Amino acid sequence: MIVRIMGEGQQKLADSHFAELNALDDELLAEMESGDEEGFRRTLGALLDAVRRLGEPLPDDALEPSELILPSPDATLDEVREMLSDDGLIPG
Repeated sequence: MIVRIMGEGQQKLADSHFAELNALDDELLAEMESGDEEGFRRTLGALLDAVRRLGEPLPDDALEPSELILPSPDATLDEVREMLSDDGLIPG
């Protein structure tokens, strides 16, 4: 699976990491729904860190279609709300 972090580039991740990322996405959704800004910041950071840790960066000149597009680390809660569908950032 190819994941793009806005403003950073793309990472290639094995499908086996989907469950870990989906758990963080579920937590992020709950924090967004409750308006928990502090929890949102913490969980967004953890989600992005997991993608960076588990993924293999693609070269800057590679233009692969991204299966997931994640917000930048400095995205606001409102900006991420606009990105979400009913399924969250990571389609289930």
